[in-house]
Amino acid sequence: MHMVFIADYGAGNLRSVLKAFDYLGVKAIVSSDPAKLAGYNKVILPGVGAFGSAIESLNASGFTEAISEHIDKGGQLLGICLGMQLLLTGSEEMGSYKGMDLIAGKVVRFRSETDKIPQIGWNSVDQQKESVLFRGIADHTFFYFVHSYYCEPESLDSVAATTCFAGKNFCSAIEKNGIFAVQFHPEKSSDAGLQILKNFAGC
Repeated sequence: MHMVFIADYGAGNLRSVLKAFDYLGVKAIVSSDPAKLAGYNKVILPGVGAFGSAIESLNASGFTEAISEHIDKGGQLLGICLGMQLLLTGSEEMGSYKGMDLIAGKVVRFRSETDKIPQIGWNSVDQQKESVLFRGIADHTFFYFVHSYYCEPESLDSVAATTCFAGKNFCSAIEKNGIFAVQFHPEKSSDAGLQILKNFAGC
């Protein structure tokens, strides 16, 4: 297993992610210093809260530049929840914000007259291609979600899994060129979620 760097930019659910890696026996550190990121091949970008304040914090902290450089050099990245959304070109959450643009696409709000938004709870994740993240995990396994917005990548090539909510089959996992991301919380998704983190750490 490789050591994992968890980026602390002020908008992440860091301790529960670190605790999950500790449980798996995977060495991981939490750091707010983007300069230290260069020494790691595996980087986690967690995230909770609103897109706008999160991307501003990410930019101001220096992590946006450090993560882009990390990807350019062949490093691997796992975005979790809001951390997944930050990877896209932009978001419509409470205005219009530019994202990191590592994956071309936009973040949009669920619109439904029947389903209560946000989506909070367990939902099925339907695998769309052979994926490192989902090795050893059965198709249609349930994971834990908490979100009102979802990712719409421009290219289906990057979509690793989808989930149905509010009448929409949305992208719930991304895998492309060393960039991985999940809309659900693996650290809160029991054994299957731990397997996602283990797969990322070991790939």
